[in-house]
Amino acid sequence: MSDKTIRLVITRQKDHDSKPYKEEFSIPYRENMNVISALMEIRRNPINAQGEETTPVSWDASCLEEVCGACSMVINGKPRQSCTALIDHLEQPIRLEPMNTFPVSRDLVVDRSRMFDSLKRVKAWVPIDGTYDLGPGPRMPEPKRQWAYELSKCMTCGVCLQACPNVNSKSEFIGPAALSQVRLFNAHPTGGMHKGERLQTIMDGDGGITNCGNSQNCVQACPKGIPLTTSIASLNRETTLQSFKNFFGSDNI
Repeated sequence: MSDKTIRLVITRQKDHDSKPYKEEFSIPYRENMNVISALMEIRRNPINAQGEETTPVSWDASCLEEVCGACSMVINGKPRQSCTALIDHLEQPIRLEPMNTFPVSRDLVVDRSRMFDSLKRVKAWVPIDGTYDLGPGPRMPEPKRQWAYELSKCMTCGVCLQACPNVNSKSEFIGPAALSQVRLFNAHPTGGMHKGERLQTIMDGDGGITNCGNSQNCVQACPKGIPLTTSIASLNRETTLQSFKNFFGSDNI
């Protein structure tokens, strides 16, 4: 067994109302470890670097294949998925923090309700009028299907919201993920029936598309490489056209 060790400095928090604190851990090194396997080692033997018994660190994880988005956290200052963060590629000590854009539930676990509420707000789904068989759906042209597929890769991980300087506790901005989903579902032949309603939602009140500061952090941070800024640029055009439709009372513009 290797004598090498892995040092981790983890920002911890007992609950939503507690103050955060840092705790250091030193665990045995193994080849091909990722951050999740390091956290599992701490859970197996919750002893900190000072040799003191402590509580196991709490974190979220599910698929371990960068599909579910549950294991997002800030690793060495960068928001990303911990399942694909390989120990061998990280500078030590490895610093793990929760995504502070969201309320912290405990340790590295955050409440991403803000994201899901935004998706509800923009109707990020294709509505149907019943559960009976409607037959095959309308086909999308292949070029449109290809770029729509890229947008559909979103796993609501929250990394883009953490990276965005305009998403914070003092802002109602719904963030790039929800805006990109507006573009996706407006492009769907059936989802497009509610296009005007979705556009109006992101045009009205606080938190809409005008809150985007075009920092472009989101597209750089997205683990799926989704063209978020392209979606936002497209929606800027669509909302401008929608405002003209609203003003002239016409759907033919």
